[in-house]
Amino acid sequence: MASITVGKKIPAINALTTEGRIWRLKESLGHKIVLFFYPRDMTPGCTIEAQQFRDLHKSFIRANTLILGVSRDSCASHIKFSFKESLKYELISDTDEKLCDLFDVIREKNMYGKKVFGIERSTFLIDKKGYLAQEWRKIKAEGHAETVLAATKAL
Repeated sequence: MASITVGKKIPAINALTTEGRIWRLKESLGHKIVLFFYPRDMTPGCTIEAQQFRDLHKSFIRANTLILGVSRDSCASHIKFSFKESLKYELISDTDEKLCDLFDVIREKNMYGKKVFGIERSTFLIDKKGYLAQEWRKIKAEGHAETVLAATKAL
């Protein structure tokens, strides 16, 4: 699957969420959508990022924006993470890496001296018509949700 670029329409997305349902992009058109990709549930940076999106959730709702977190973790892991952190938005389990491939977020990383492939922390803002409006790659978790909220309000 080819990756997408800013200004291009996002192809059909169907993904399993923590709510036990299939989320479909076409059913969310009319809303702006934030997809934030993170490496792993319950790790320090990922927890900070998830908490900050949680804390700004009402502001995103007022901006007519849905938030969805995406990682390769299982739904069971996502449910624990979501419960522990009182997340108010759904998480997508991308165990088959289809979304990761589409958004081209898998990168080679160095973990304790060993090369591994994992998700590079990245966020994508999709407009109401399903086009990629903005992307952030190689981001730092701290303060990132505020940056995304500002961009969402400006869209």
